[in-house]
Amino acid sequence: MRNPKEAAHKATGHTQRGQCSKRLSILDAAAEVFCRQGFAGASIDEIAVEACVSRQTIYNHYREKETLFTAVVEDVMNRTNASLFSILATFPDKPGNLEDDLSAFAVRLTKNCLCNQDGQFLRKLVQSEGERYPQLFEGWRKHGPGKIGTALAALFARLSYGGVLQMEDFDLAARQFLALVNADLQMITLFGESPTDEQLESAAHNAVRTFLRAYSTPATPLSAATPLLKATVG
Repeated sequence: MRNPKEAAHKATGHTQRGQCSKRLSILDAAAEVFCRQGFAGASIDEIAVEACVSRQTIYNHYREKETLFTAVVEDVMNRTNASLFSILATFPDKPGNLEDDLSAFAVRLTKNCLCNQDGQFLRKLVQSEGERYPQLFEGWRKHGPGKIGTALAALFARLSYGGVLQMEDFDLAARQFLALVNADLQMITLFGESPTDEQLESAAHNAVRTFLRAYSTPATPLSAATPLLKATVG
């Protein structure tokens, strides 16, 4: 005969796993619908159909559409931040070849954090809904874009203190680096397309060479033999 406590524990475990599974299904479905329809156009009924759950189940978990939208943004942002800090750990703080190593880092950053599905999703939502519903993106503003700039600034400071780069304003340098990395990719991602590996590499090399022209020390000159790569915008 089964132990009643053991049976209750197993039942509770199954229930918790089931609730977690439903919650994930709802978040994934809501992300798809919000991305397609925007916040105003998305309906709980459509999300319920997409998630294969009842309308009431969604309300049981999230109470209202605004709460669900905020949960979706937070879920995507958490995945994006996890990927971001994984990539930041590969920053070339002791580069063998600064230009090549920093370009490879820029490719990893754009491919896995800025131009991946989650990055495109957040960008599209902010572009379409940010002005009308700024309160829905409060958490994203605080814990999203600000984190990457702050982290990059600290990494560039390390290179500067090590004599590899020369810069006075590390936060400015980080913003400029990100802007340069995105410069050749904006027209591609604006229409929801994903850049090819060739486009990512071209954008990264163009960005890094421009960046290093501004911040290289005399001890780390750019190779005059290596021309700027032609920008690829699709």
